[in-house]
Amino acid sequence: MFNKILFATTGTPSCDAAARVAFDMAKRYSAELIIINVFGVPSRSFSQTVTDIRTGDEVDLHDDQLEKVKNELEKTYDQQIKSYTSCETIITVGIPHTEILRLARKKECDLIVMGARTSAEENENSVNRHVVGRTLQGVARSARCPVLAIGRAAASFWGGISNIVFGTDFSKASDEAFKFAFNLTKTFNGSLHLFHAIDISADPFEITKDQDGIEDQIREAREKIRSRYLSKMEGYSDYEIDVWEGIPYVEIVKYARESFADLIVMAHHTKKMDPEKAVLGSTVEQVVLRSNAPVISVNHPARQKKL
Repeated sequence: MFNKILFATTGTPSCDAAARVAFDMAKRYSAELIIINVFGVPSRSFSQTVTDIRTGDEVDLHDDQLEKVKNELEKTYDQQIKSYTSCETIITVGIPHTEILRLARKKECDLIVMGARTSAEENENSVNRHVVGRTLQGVARSARCPVLAIGRAAASFWGGISNIVFGTDFSKASDEAFKFAFNLTKTFNGSLHLFHAIDISADPFEITKDQDGIEDQIREAREKIRSRYLSKMEGYSDYEIDVWEGIPYVEIVKYARESFADLIVMAHHTKKMDPEKAVLGSTVEQVVLRSNAPVISVNHPARQKKL
């Protein structure tokens, strides 16, 4: 069960979908909700001037200013806060992902909820519109608890955790994400979908793939799922195994939609096994931005508290 949820927000419309999920989860699971807004980044060391993250303007930092930002944020989420009393609002300054991680550790949070991008990041060059924001990247890289990312407004219309899709590429990182997905499934007595997408676009020099060869790969992947994961499921029977071929992030998004998934669980990274150096994997990143279901990125599994 989730006992403490940290919701990181800029207080802008870009965070509305994440807010809906954060408040819904807190109420649904009777969790303490902590709202953090990193108001500004210091212009230079020991300076009382900060750059407002939302506007880019330089403002003088003082207690009245922080209180003003806090009042504005609480007004933004006024209806949600009124309907849920176990809620704390914290306004701070600093590097956003650093402050979010620091508070999550201090409060021993079970989950961090974030939007895929801040409003400032959304205003960047359109070339980056299919790239998750720097803040989410930084938090996902070092978070000691899972990070739930909301990339689309559709993902906020959520009915709770009962139908979970676990996407694997058979890496060690995915094995650890499986442990979280399975523990979550058991906790909420839900259904677990174990899914793998065979990447048929991996070889740019191969124009077509032999269908018999693809079918062989599918059978091999299904057997790999059985041998790798089913033995760790302690006889749990509410599960499905599926293997599709295509572009991995496209197939995961399609599969989650067709499975009516409430949640997608994936490893934060795959190729680089050092969590401190790895960035959010391209497959996970694109799933976050395109999925109609919230996506949980799992990192640092050894440090996570058991559900």
